[in-house]
Amino acid sequence: MPENDSPNYRMEEDSLGPVRVPADKLWGAQTERALGHFAYGEEQMPIEIVHALGRIKIAAARINSSLGLIPSDVAELVERAASEVAAGQLDEHFPLRIWQSGSGTQTNMNVNEVVANRAALLAGAEPGQKTPVHPNDHVNRCQSTNDAFPSAIHMAAVDVLTCKLLPALENLAAALGDKAESYVGIVKIGRTHLQDAVPLTLGQEFSGYAAQVVDSVMGLHGMMDGLLTIPLGGTAVGTGLNAHPHFAELAVNELRALTGYPFVTSENRFAQLAAHDDLVAASGAVRRTAVALMKIANDIRWLGSGPRCGIGEIRLPANEPGSSIMPGKVNPSQCEALTMACVQVMGMDAAMGMAGSQGNFELNVYKPLMGHCLLSSMKTLAGAVASFTMYCVSGIEADEKRIGDVVDKSLMLVTALAPAIGYDRAAEIAKLALERGATLREICLELKVLDAETFDRLTDPSSMIGPSA
Repeated sequence: MPENDSPNYRMEEDSLGPVRVPADKLWGAQTERALGHFAYGEEQMPIEIVHALGRIKIAAARINSSLGLIPSDVAELVERAASEVAAGQLDEHFPLRIWQSGSGTQTNMNVNEVVANRAALLAGAEPGQKTPVHPNDHVNRCQSTNDAFPSAIHMAAVDVLTCKLLPALENLAAALGDKAESYVGIVKIGRTHLQDAVPLTLGQEFSGYAAQVVDSVMGLHGMMDGLLTIPLGGTAVGTGLNAHPHFAELAVNELRALTGYPFVTSENRFAQLAAHDDLVAASGAVRRTAVALMKIANDIRWLGSGPRCGIGEIRLPANEPGSSIMPGKVNPSQCEALTMACVQVMGMDAAMGMAGSQGNFELNVYKPLMGHCLLSSMKTLAGAVASFTMYCVSGIEADEKRIGDVVDKSLMLVTALAPAIGYDRAAEIAKLALERGATLREICLELKVLDAETFDRLTDPSSMIGPSA
């Protein structure tokens, strides 16, 4: 049996026996055991999940008190301590990684222990004695890890999505929309299959980027209802054993008031404990956003490639030197950082899909991994998008001279001649122009296919950026 032989430690006890815990920490025996048994990896439990669990403990304490399940003075202590958890004031006392029990038991107990020990200090008692507040009997009353932990993931995801990812995407959509409006009169050459195509305006091109982001925002909003539905009250397997019949509805109503988000109770808690399809759907919407952003960021870095030997139709902001060996080199680093974030999100979504498929009977036991993947994807993408908007998109400039030169050289203006002279004749002209290094105009005049006035009228790029008969 461990001995408390140092003033730097105190003894705590759980159902397996006594455990020595650092005296300056508020966690208890089960957390300390987890630190030893899962001492690998660097992926910390997302602190947003801990904060959400703090809010669940606040709501539970209020409802348990109102239902007469715990004394009002104990409930008040739980609420005060849990409020500090929810506010991030006790973050140093949550050291666990995501690698733990697949239900999240160790993290739920970490919160229960910290709340109980902090409540003891608030009451003038010693931590570790489970009095006046017990981590299980009081803090965890009417709950199981199996319903509280996934509820916390949903709550954290709603908050991160609402406060971080959606605002970042909306700002990017607005910035791209502003560029689209300012570039509406700049006619450039289009590209399909990485080859020259018919003209469009730079504004039309950027309007496509803005629309992709707007569509992604709509997709994220579309799966919000699933995240707002939480299984609190299902306890261990969805039946609600050991919970008051009115606990779920009352506690979720309390969470609505606490957070300002319209959370609702699950119609079928068995499904939300055993499977996490709503979390998988949310991850899929984030992945869809990453797919769109990958395309946009890649297009922008290609359009800005050069400055002299690439496409070079737009100029990207020069934020920092780009090379340790090549003086004067500047790279599209914001585009690169965003595309790396997108790849990470796609990988996280693959993990989410596999983890979500692994529910067995009444419980999915990949919850910590799923919470980590979803929240990490949202936060990483939100940060990358905000940086990309500020340090890249906002400072993009059109190189109108370069754009004009490329349009003048393009052989695909010949497409506008096809209705007048036929597809085959137009193809022959384009082929001859390419072989000879000549312009379309020169070949048409040489072959007397069209006179100069007709050629110029038909191949005016500004007349080719919309439907025509």
